[in-house]
Amino acid sequence: MEWTFQLSTPAEPRRRADAVRNRRLALDAAMTLLAEPGAPLTVEAIAKQAGVGAATVVRAFGGKDALLDAAVSRLLEPVVRRARDLLAETTPYQALRTFLRELVAFQTAHHAVNDQLDGLDLPATTALRAGLVAAVEEMIEGARREGAIRTDLDPAVVTTLIGRTALAVARTQPPSQALADAYLTVLLDGLRSAR
Repeated sequence: MEWTFQLSTPAEPRRRADAVRNRRLALDAAMTLLAEPGAPLTVEAIAKQAGVGAATVVRAFGGKDALLDAAVSRLLEPVVRRARDLLAETTPYQALRTFLRELVAFQTAHHAVNDQLDGLDLPATTALRAGLVAAVEEMIEGARREGAIRTDLDPAVVTTLIGRTALAVARTQPPSQALADAYLTVLLDGLRSAR
C-alpha cells in the first residue's frame, strides 16, 4: 500500500485570499468610519461598512482593539513620517512652524477618533504617538539650540502645551481656520526668543 500526502488542498489558497480580502475590507471600513466624526467604531458598524459579518471582522484581526490599532496606525504613520522629513529638510524652527500648522489640520479632521480609543489596547498607536511627541520635542530642542525660541520653558511643558491646545482648537465646531491661524500666531510669538 502506498501512502500519499497532499500538503495543501485547493480550498486553502482560496481561503487565504478571502482572509486577506476580508482583512483589507475591514481595515478600509474602519478607516472610513474614523473619518466620520461621531461614527460608531463597533465591530458591528465596521462589519456593516465592510459588507461582511461581525465574526469575519473579529477573525480577520482577532478583535476590535487590534483592528482599530491597525487603522489608527495607518492614519498616524504619514504624520510621524512628515515630522521626521521636515526635521531632515529644514531648520528645527521652520520644521516646527510648518508641522504645527499641518498637525492642527490633521487633528481637526480626526479629533473625534480620540474619544473612541479610551481603554483600548493599542500598542502600535501608542508607539507612533510617542514617536510624534519625540519628533516635536526634537524640533523644540533644535529651535532652542539655534536661538529661535526661548529657553526658559521646559521642552516637555511646551510639547504638552502644544498638544493640548492644538487639540482644543481642532475640536472647535464649526472648524475655524481663522482660530487655528490665530492660535499658531500667538503660540509661535510666545515661544519666540527675545534676542
